[in-house]
Amino acid sequence: MGSMAEAGRVRQSWRRAAAMAFALLLAACQTAGPVRRAPIAPPPPPKAGPAAPISALPEDRERHRVALLVPLSGPNGSVGQSIANAAQLALADTKDRALRVTTYDTGTGATAAATKAIADGNQLILGPLLGEDVRAVAPVAKGAGVPVLAFSNDAGAVSDNVWLLGFQPAQSIDRVVRYAKSRGLTRFAGLVPQGAYGRGAANTLIRAAEAAGGNVVTMQSYERSPKAIGAAVTLLSKQKYDAVLIADSGRVAVMAAPLIRSHGGQDARLLGTELWNAETGLNAAATMAGAWYASVDDAMFQSLAARYKARYGRTPFRLTSLGYDAVLLAVRIARDWKPGAPFPQDRLSDEDGFSGVDGAFRFGSSHLAERALAVHQLGPNGGTVVSPAAAQF
Repeated sequence: MGSMAEAGRVRQSWRRAAAMAFALLLAACQTAGPVRRAPIAPPPPPKAGPAAPISALPEDRERHRVALLVPLSGPNGSVGQSIANAAQLALADTKDRALRVTTYDTGTGATAAATKAIADGNQLILGPLLGEDVRAVAPVAKGAGVPVLAFSNDAGAVSDNVWLLGFQPAQSIDRVVRYAKSRGLTRFAGLVPQGAYGRGAANTLIRAAEAAGGNVVTMQSYERSPKAIGAAVTLLSKQKYDAVLIADSGRVAVMAAPLIRSHGGQDARLLGTELWNAETGLNAAATMAGAWYASVDDAMFQSLAARYKARYGRTPFRLTSLGYDAVLLAVRIARDWKPGAPFPQDRLSDEDGFSGVDGAFRFGSSHLAERALAVHQLGPNGGTVVSPAAAQF
């Protein structure tokens, strides 16, 4: 009986549990179904405003934006980096806070570099280095009203918004010829390479000699090979001359000098161009002793080179001075240049000119840098200046 009563209590408990479970299930069925949510309104669109400029530079209303366009990659990358380093050194030396100088690589495309520089809001372009790059940059800059102060010496790249800081061979030839005439030399010969540079040098020699009161008695051109140079020197020997311009690199001059000495020009004064200033070792060549060439004075560049090496650990290229002096020019003009305003191009034609590592220079109507040049003389004990450059115009 006890077992039957216990079993009855179990069955009653089970029924109550089942009834509760059924009630819960029924309640669940009555409330189950898809969840309905109130629709969420999309956020209101942002208010329209002016488009942000496409520029990687932070906003800066207190400084002038100046672009430096040089090759940082490719075959001329080391030269371009040297110029860029010198530009930063100029800012450090002057302790200038008025300029923001940003460097753009023309090694991957000069047009693209100029376009990016203009988009970044730069109001002055320093560079580029090569004449072909200057031609590519000029129309981009002109369309934005931005002047270009280039480092090329290609006079054909000049335009109404392009000025050239590069060393002009015509000025060098004119200076050394006039100096030679002042020392009593009147009969000039020319040994010039074939090509545009040689033709320009030949024309300048003729004009400079005539303007100084002398004349060119013979002129020979050559291809750059020992045989061709020897043949040209032989033809020069058919005339007697007091001085001969070797309008080429120092390497070619060292090759031609002994031929000139052994073919009728043993007493002639050797004359060179600004190309010789960028080459070391010319003083060591015995046949070059006493040769003259006109170029900028190197005294201040040697000081720059020492500071450059102390900071960057290497010797700068000779063209590095162009980057340094371009920044000095911009720093000077920035005194009268309101931030955000266009660069005052009229200041580039100041008659008093500017001064830098390479001495005094100014721009005339030709947009070419007219430079005060010194005449240097080569010698075994090192070069000397036999006619100093003017300190100012």
